[in-house]
Amino acid sequence: MGRTRQNVFVTAGELRRLIDSGNPVTVLDVRWSLAEPDGEQAYLNGHLSGAVYVSLDADLTDHRVDGRGRHPLPSGSDLQAAARRWGVRTGVPTVVYDDWNRAGSARAWWVLTAAGIDDVRILDGGLAAWSAAGEVLDTGPVTPPSGDVEVRHDDLYRGALRTLTAEQATTEVEVLLDARAPERFRGDVEPVDPVAGHIPGAVNLPSTQLLAADGTLLPDTRLHALLSDRGVADSADIGAYCGSGVTAALAVAGLAAAGVDAALYPGSWSEWASDPGRPVARGES
Repeated sequence: MGRTRQNVFVTAGELRRLIDSGNPVTVLDVRWSLAEPDGEQAYLNGHLSGAVYVSLDADLTDHRVDGRGRHPLPSGSDLQAAARRWGVRTGVPTVVYDDWNRAGSARAWWVLTAAGIDDVRILDGGLAAWSAAGEVLDTGPVTPPSGDVEVRHDDLYRGALRTLTAEQATTEVEVLLDARAPERFRGDVEPVDPVAGHIPGAVNLPSTQLLAADGTLLPDTRLHALLSDRGVADSADIGAYCGSGVTAALAVAGLAAAGVDAALYPGSWSEWASDPGRPVARGES
């Protein structure tokens, strides 16, 4: 992948300097959480100046696709139409942000990058970091001029970023990270999917553990330590999954920022558990 922190994440200060330079930048607001999947009202109540609202469920997911979990990837053609509606332009950087654990913005980063759109970065610390820097928010909707971006991959499952099928998740990576909360990994609770537990052999690394208390990405040394604590070498071939491919995108993005390549299993647990023939593990391992 060859990525660094600087081309995966952007700080609030760096974004301010980019805006003040007069160079164009497209800003996308991707509010989403398990409890509040529709973030549009929150967006209308306060967002970065010029930011356009992006619906994770409507625009970064294709619910017409069966058998690939709760959040199947959209087609490149549908994504291109949506991105042009958001004002995404060729040669212009795109910054994505959210207000909940970098889930929505990581999903947007992953989907746009997998489609072949260049220079997409996540606002480190999200909306909270922008407000903490003393920035003022705007209210109401934003309708930008149409963009002209072109995607290079129509099938995002075979796009610019590595993906795994259910079979590959257990056969083609050395380590499979489960990015869900520990209680969901163990199978103590399952608030969304019909079966509790995890993919046999997976290692639990909750996506929220990649973030500091202020919601910014941990330093590279601490990200590498998280892997080491779980017996994972930096050079290992790593895959990541979660409930439906959303929060695992943060694991992929965070590790990419630290120079560690990880493949995403987009269907994740919601796809795996939909087949009663697949094995289910419970407990700590």
